[in-house]
Amino acid sequence: MVKSEIPIETEILISDYLPQVFKIIKCTTKMVLLQKKLQPGRILLEGYLRCVVYYQGEGNVGLCQTEQKVPFSKTMEIPVEDFAGWSATVGGEAEYLNCRAVHQRRIEIRGAWEISASVYPQIRQEVVCAVAGAGTAQKQSTIRGVRNVGCVDKLVTADAVFSFEKEPESVLDIAGTAQLREQNVMQGRLAVKGEISAQLSYRAQEGGQLMSQRVMVPFVQTLELEDLTEDCQCFCVVEPTGFTLQTGAQQGKQSTITASVLLHLRVFRSYSVDVVQECFATGNHVKVESVPLAAEQLESAVDERQTVSAKISLPGESVQILSCLADPAVPELLNDRGKLCLRVRTQLSVIYKNSMDELECRDGAAELTLPLDQAQADAELHSELWVSVDNMNCILSADSAEVSASLHIEGILLRCKKQPVLLNVELGDVREKADPEIVLRACYVQPGEQVFDVARRFHVLPTRIMQANGLTEDSVPAGTCLLIPCTE
Repeated sequence: MVKSEIPIETEILISDYLPQVFKIIKCTTKMVLLQKKLQPGRILLEGYLRCVVYYQGEGNVGLCQTEQKVPFSKTMEIPVEDFAGWSATVGGEAEYLNCRAVHQRRIEIRGAWEISASVYPQIRQEVVCAVAGAGTAQKQSTIRGVRNVGCVDKLVTADAVFSFEKEPESVLDIAGTAQLREQNVMQGRLAVKGEISAQLSYRAQEGGQLMSQRVMVPFVQTLELEDLTEDCQCFCVVEPTGFTLQTGAQQGKQSTITASVLLHLRVFRSYSVDVVQECFATGNHVKVESVPLAAEQLESAVDERQTVSAKISLPGESVQILSCLADPAVPELLNDRGKLCLRVRTQLSVIYKNSMDELECRDGAAELTLPLDQAQADAELHSELWVSVDNMNCILSADSAEVSASLHIEGILLRCKKQPVLLNVELGDVREKADPEIVLRACYVQPGEQVFDVARRFHVLPTRIMQANGLTEDSVPAGTCLLIPCTE
């Protein structure tokens, strides 16, 4: 894993149609990664940090929201020079974040974001696939795996026109989820259809009632990838990244919501190759050079919905809940008492009005541990996962609030399996010939041995031992007595 820092220095100018700032309530930052490129010795990351500020408006307006995008381009050095395919997990968190109102229409944000990247390259490796001649015997195996032939992250926007159930005084928050409904694989392209579910929280003009309304935003998109064929395995995840709203200029007019999502496409092609694990020669010494060969396999696709919650203490006085927020981090792979699991840390927040009609925010931490079926701690797994928030709930008591969030975790898990294979074979000097008067030996198979191992011990071809003992398979139980022919 490599880490780097992205400085945050930006200003937000409050538009004329938004209320002036009375008090900053909360500032959050989320990374939106638009592009990843792997080059020899480095990885290039491009995207933006979405800084969202919640504030209390002047004149008892209530809760308001504004945001700013801070673009970044970061190059990080990695010890990878040659690769045939790759995948990478990129995450991060705010190291610190300071937000203040310079004046009533200008907000200043200063801070730093720590970005981390774990790169999993598929290295090109030459190996020995077969040996023959000079009385050689070989032990072969078939390696099966998948090769990453496509990694596409594309930002897509879609619009929908709707009408508010009640005329809004101010929009408090817009969150949402996205779901893929259909995908069609063609030569060099993938056509996808889906919909984005936007959840609007707002305060109505009449009576100041808190309202919630869901708006569905359909989208259609085609992703192009040169190496994509119908025999590939495709995984596509839709991650919501932001929403903007344009309300009707006049009462009763329709409004337009624009949703932005990232389409994450990962494409794999299966392969199999026969390799030589071990070899020997009956009449000569053999010098072999081995190398561990790593092959990636798709462990499983992840599509989980789980709920996290936290109890957040509030002032003893009577409070009014205005909004709840959830900020999940990138899932981590952990070893939990000999079993692998996924951990998702989430910060939950509640924004409320106190008895003095001032808005405040308090946070709580929640953690989800999701066991991975049949995944042992000695397995080398890595993941590409994305988390979105389906919905939130808040139960208010006398001095606290029980805040819960439903998380949708999507992506893939890959297992990396290593086994030794031959990199090079050299034929050496001639062995001393065995005693010609000994034509047959007997030996007992040791635990873990196969016919090939016994044959190598006595410098005899495995096929001769199998013929002499009437065997059809290389595997025999430990303790079995085998006859070893010692003459040609």
